[in-house]
Amino acid sequence: MRWQGQRQSDNVEDLRDGGSSSGGGGFGLPIGGRGIGVGTIVIALVASYVLGVNPLTVLSLLSGGGTVQTQAPARPAPSQGQQTAGQDDPQKAFVATVLADTEDVWREQFQQAGRQYEDPRLVLFRGATQTACGRGESAMGPFYCPADHKVYIDLDFYDTLRDRLGAPGDFAQAYVIAHEVGHHVQNLLGTSAKLDQLRGRVSEAQYNAMSVRLELQADCFAGVWAHHAERSRQILEQGDIEEALNAASQIGDDTLQKKSQGHVVPESFTHGSSQQRVRWFKRGFESGDTAQCNTFTKQPV
Repeated sequence: MRWQGQRQSDNVEDLRDGGSSSGGGGFGLPIGGRGIGVGTIVIALVASYVLGVNPLTVLSLLSGGGTVQTQAPARPAPSQGQQTAGQDDPQKAFVATVLADTEDVWREQFQQAGRQYEDPRLVLFRGATQTACGRGESAMGPFYCPADHKVYIDLDFYDTLRDRLGAPGDFAQAYVIAHEVGHHVQNLLGTSAKLDQLRGRVSEAQYNAMSVRLELQADCFAGVWAHHAERSRQILEQGDIEEALNAASQIGDDTLQKKSQGHVVPESFTHGSSQQRVRWFKRGFESGDTAQCNTFTKQPV
């Protein structure tokens, strides 16, 4: 991916030096008033690597509902010095460049639709951090919090993506960011809120099915970003799209379930199968048209 020398976003908050840590080891994250066994945690946290809206929601659903209980104090907004520190950090520079590129694409797309795009902020942290959606843990993978319009990433996730999930490459990493920004786009358009309003009004199976469609749309939006970034700035190198498609395939629910439990339970999908994720990213990339990303009216398979 050609990213060096391009504009870097100012909307990056680096909490890695002053952020909270997860403290101690283990998976003792209480949800819904009870602990979760290691087996459930493994499945839930592997599923969270699918780059979902908020992995806390995935864990809550798998534990039978409830909210994450945490006593972590609210974190003050970082100073400008914190936001700009570490400009010689290649990983941070990469993340800031990809974020800037998503800003350019979505500002243009919203302007063409007669709307104004609001840039999200991207938070780099280590271990754990407090968000407006609850306590975020690095083991959950990257996530977007609609309550504060921020994407959260522990950059160690990229090592996991490469070494444990079988999805190497810088464009696979860019896909991670573009997918989470896709959830921000959904938030601005009101799509996420409409889904949230269904919570408790439909069955868990129906809600999970709608969550899958939300995730697939974010994949499609990531493809739309890649389409316009390539058209405007020629960012792609040979093999980049294959990296993104491989990442989409490796983090499909069916693939993750086979790896973690040896069999597939389609009724428990929350993010879509490998085939679905690949198909919707390709649909966005090939069309460059957000109107083609309406997963709620089109069959996701």
